[in-house]
Amino acid sequence: MIQNLFSFFICLSLLISCQNKDEQRILEQQKDTKARAVVFSTISNGWRFTTPTLNPKTQSLVQNWTALHDFTNELLQIPKSSIGAFQKKSKDLSKKVLVLNETIPGLFSKPEVKSRITALTTKVNSINLFLNIDEIPAQKVVLLVNEVNIELQSLYRQMDEIVRKNEIPKEEGESDMIRMLDTTRAIKN
Repeated sequence: MIQNLFSFFICLSLLISCQNKDEQRILEQQKDTKARAVVFSTISNGWRFTTPTLNPKTQSLVQNWTALHDFTNELLQIPKSSIGAFQKKSKDLSKKVLVLNETIPGLFSKPEVKSRITALTTKVNSINLFLNIDEIPAQKVVLLVNEVNIELQSLYRQMDEIVRKNEIPKEEGESDMIRMLDTTRAIKN
């Protein structure tokens, strides 16, 4: 009798503990769902990229730079459905920003532009990294979106500056003087 009662209590305790584990698992899933919803909401509200305007002369010089147009068009499309959509978008942005450095037009193929594209690439890749980890730091992603906007503005301003400097006429003899400063290409007597 005591043995039957003892085995009954053991079975009852096992049944209760299994139910508690199921309840805990359900609660954890609900918490995880709520946390993902908060992350999605935060990233959705902060995913606002802006593309600055170029002056008309610079615009005419970059109109054939399709990699830049593809990248800016990709930036302006906002994912709507889920975190997975943001992950896919960040992967696409990472691919498109890598092409920028390989296809720079001749006039803008200078260290100033290349360094700004490299900084932009780093920020976009950071967004991709943070969106693809288990615990997504939503505030960090929003901060990086703002930093991408700053880097993109810096790139556009640098291209405007290069065009503006190229419009300044050279004085007589200035090109010879510049060549003389470069010891590898100096004019021989």
